[in-house]
Amino acid sequence: MQEHDAKGSKNWTLGVTALASFMMALDAQVITTAFATIRRDLGASVETLQWTVNSYNLAFAVLLLTGAALGDRFGRRRMFAAGIFLFAVASAACALSAGAAALIAARSVQGAGAALVMPLAMAILSAAFAKEERARALGIFSGVTGFALIIGPAIGGFITENFGWRWIFWINLPIGAIAIALVLARLRESFGPKVALDIPGLVIVAAAALSLVWGLLRGNPAGWTSGEVIAAFAGGALLAIAFVAWELRAPAPMVPMRLFKSSAFSSGITASLLFYAAMYGVLFLLPQFLQTSLGYGPLGAGLRLLPWTATLFMTAPIAGTAVNKFGERRLVVLGLSMQAIGLGWIAMIISPGVAYSSLVAPLVLAGVGVSMAMPAAQNAIMGSVAVAEMGKASGVFNMGRFLGGMFGIAALVTVFSARGSVDTPAAFSAGFAAAMLLAAALSMLGAVAGMWLPVRQRLALEPSPDRG
Repeated sequence: MQEHDAKGSKNWTLGVTALASFMMALDAQVITTAFATIRRDLGASVETLQWTVNSYNLAFAVLLLTGAALGDRFGRRRMFAAGIFLFAVASAACALSAGAAALIAARSVQGAGAALVMPLAMAILSAAFAKEERARALGIFSGVTGFALIIGPAIGGFITENFGWRWIFWINLPIGAIAIALVLARLRESFGPKVALDIPGLVIVAAAALSLVWGLLRGNPAGWTSGEVIAAFAGGALLAIAFVAWELRAPAPMVPMRLFKSSAFSSGITASLLFYAAMYGVLFLLPQFLQTSLGYGPLGAGLRLLPWTATLFMTAPIAGTAVNKFGERRLVVLGLSMQAIGLGWIAMIISPGVAYSSLVAPLVLAGVGVSMAMPAAQNAIMGSVAVAEMGKASGVFNMGRFLGGMFGIAALVTVFSARGSVDTPAAFSAGFAAAMLLAAALSMLGAVAGMWLPVRQRLALEPSPDRG
C-alpha cells in the first residue's frame, strides 16, 4: 500500500509541475500570433510592442536564480504556489491593460512569476524521483513543455481570432487556480540549502541589459552618434564590466565566473545566446509578416509556423541520441549552419507576393537545424561542470537564453525599423528581409562559437592508435 501511495504521490508531482510549466510555456507562445492585433488595438509601434516580450524576458532572466534560492530558503511548495498566483494575477492585469505601457508592466510581473515557477518545478520534480526514475520523469516533463511551445502560436491565433487577444491572458486564471489547488493539496513541502541572495549582482546585470537594449532601440530615432545612445552603450558596457567584477568577489555569486574557464561551458553559452537571439527575433517578426504582408489571420499565421516549430518535437529526441555518437561540436556547428542557411534563404525570397509554399522548405531547414543544436549545446554546458554545480550551470544557461532572446528581438527590430515599417505590406517585407539577414548572421556566429567546443573523446574501451 505504501508503495502504491508513493507512486501516486510521484505521479501527482509530475502532473502538477508539468501543468504549471505548460501554462508558462504556452503563455510565452500564444502571444506571438496576437502581436499584430495588439499593435492595431493599442495603437503601438513595433518598437514599443517588442517590450511586451523583452520586459518578460528581462524579469525572467535576472530573477531566475533568485527564484530557485527563495524556494530553497522559504519552501519550494510555498514559493511555487506563490509564483503561479503572481503569474495569474499579472495575466489578469495584461488582459485589463488599456495601453501598451500597462501591458508591458504587467508582462514584467508575469516574468517574475515564471522565474519562481520554472526552476522550482524542476527542483520539486527532481527531488520527488529517485535517480533511476528521474530521467524518464524529466523527459515527460520536457515533452509536455515542448508540446506547449509547438501548439502555442496556433492556440494563440485561434483565441485571438475568435475571442480577442485579451483572452490569451484570461485563460490563465482558471488554469492557475486549478494548479494552485493541486500544489497545496498534492505536493509536499521541501527545502534546499539556504544560500545568500546575490541582490547586487541581480541589480547590476538587469541595469546593464536594460541600458544596452535601450541603446539599440534608440539608435534609429535618436541617431547612432547622439549623446543618449552613446551614453546608453557606454553605461551598459561599464555595468557589464562591473557585474563581472562583482561576481568575481561576491561571497555567493549568481553567475560563478569560474565556470567560464571551461571551453565547453563558455562556447556552449555563447552559441546558445546567439542562436536564441536569432530564434526569438524571428518568432517576434515572422507571425506579423504572415499577417501584415501575406494577409493571413492570427490562426492562419499560427498554423503556418508549424513547419518551423514542430521540428523541435521530431528532431530533438533524435539529436539527443546523436550527441552521444557524433559529439556536441558537430551537431552545434552543423545545426546552426542549417539555421543560418534557412533564415538567409527566407531573406532572399521575401516579398509581399511570395507564396507561403516557398517558405516551407527554409522554415523546415532552420527548424531542424536549431533542434539539432539546442540539446547538443545544453549537453555540452551541463557536461562541463561537476554534479554539485549543475543547478548553477542550468541557471546561467537559462539566464543567457532569455537575455539572448531580449537582445535578438531588440537587434532585429532595430534593423527592421531602419529598412521598413508597418505602413504597407511592401514596407513590412523590406524590413523583415533585412531582419532575417541579421538573424542568419547571428546563427552563423553561433556556429563559429560552436567550433570551440571540445571534440568528443573516444570511449575508454576503444583502443587508441598508439596502443598497438
